[in-house]
Amino acid sequence: MLELFIANKNYSSWSLRPWVLLSELAIPFEEHLVPFPASGEPNPFLAFSPSGKVPCLVNDNVTVWDSLAIAEYLAETRAEQYPGVWPADPLARAWARSAAAEMHSGFAALRQCCSMNCGVRIRLDSTPPALEKDLDRLSQLWNDGLSRFGGPFLAGAVFTAADAFFAPVAFRVQTYALALDAASMEYVARLLALPSMQSWYNAALAEAWRDVAHEEEVSRVGTILEDLRVSPA
Repeated sequence: MLELFIANKNYSSWSLRPWVLLSELAIPFEEHLVPFPASGEPNPFLAFSPSGKVPCLVNDNVTVWDSLAIAEYLAETRAEQYPGVWPADPLARAWARSAAAEMHSGFAALRQCCSMNCGVRIRLDSTPPALEKDLDRLSQLWNDGLSRFGGPFLAGAVFTAADAFFAPVAFRVQTYALALDAASMEYVARLLALPSMQSWYNAALAEAWRDVAHEEEVSRVGTILEDLRVSPA
């Protein structure tokens, strides 16, 4: 049985990617949620992850500690029974891998200005030029995939790892009311409506635990208009 180690669902965008991929493809796995450590506390992730970060996938004596590496590992080891990690078509597969890798390594302004916090709604104080540039690129990339491969997902008719890598962006669009073109907003709504995304979101709202660093990140960039989470513990 695959074991996936993740952090708090309200905050952990990196954890969401392999979790939603495994869930949407119905690949069996056991979830282990380990909360982010408070400032000054030992890092609990080091007990299972060589990098001390999440997500981390463990399969018997194999440990894979990066979200993109996890996707590739699943494509290699589960292809016969679960072939949909990447598109079957070579052109779509190359595009999907490129899009996922761009998300994995890019969009720094989006990450910095709009950290994932599923359960709140934020009005940004401003939209820096670097964030505008990232949003423009996001729309361009999504529209390219949707038009090139016919949708409704980025690389064609079915959900793949490319969509999993942009799943946290859908939550960010919802949290910060980010403005995108109509086709991109329809794609965001499509991701948010997925059963796996609904499950993750509901679990995030039910988390009473708060991480000070993550809460401070959102308070620095805007005003909290609504907090839909259960009361903090």
